[in-house]
Amino acid sequence: MRTAIIAAAVIAVAGIGTAEAARKKVQVPNRYDGSWSIEVITVDGPCDRAYRYGVQIERGEARYAGGDFQISGRVAANGAVRAVISRGTDSASVVGRLARDGYGNGTWTTNGGIACRGQWNAERRG
Repeated sequence: MRTAIIAAAVIAVAGIGTAEAARKKVQVPNRYDGSWSIEVITVDGPCDRAYRYGVQIERGEARYAGGDFQISGRVAANGAVRAVISRGTDSASVVGRLARDGYGNGTWTTNGGIACRGQWNAERRG
C-alpha cells in the first residue's frame, strides 16, 4: 500500500495541462506531453526506499497502465506540478516542476496514516 502511494506520487508529477484549458475543457496539446520516467525516493518514514515508473502524459493528463490508484492534478503551462495521488483511504500530495529541457523534480508527502515524505525526479523519454 505504501509503495502504491509513493508510486502514485511520482506519477502525479507527470499529469498536468493549463488551468484555463481545463476550465474550458479544451483539448490542447501540452508542452510536457510524452513519455516520462519518474523516480520516487523516500527521505523520511517507513515507506519503500525508491521506485521508478513510466508515465505517459497526454494533453497534460498523466496515465499509468500499471496503477490502481487515482491521480488528481495538473501541470501548469510553466511546468508547475501540483497533484494528489490516492488509493483507497491513503493519499500523497505532490508538488514540483517539469522543465522544457525534459527534466523535473519535486517533493511528496503522505496525508494522514503512515507518515512518509520524499522527493521525485523526472526525465522525458519521448
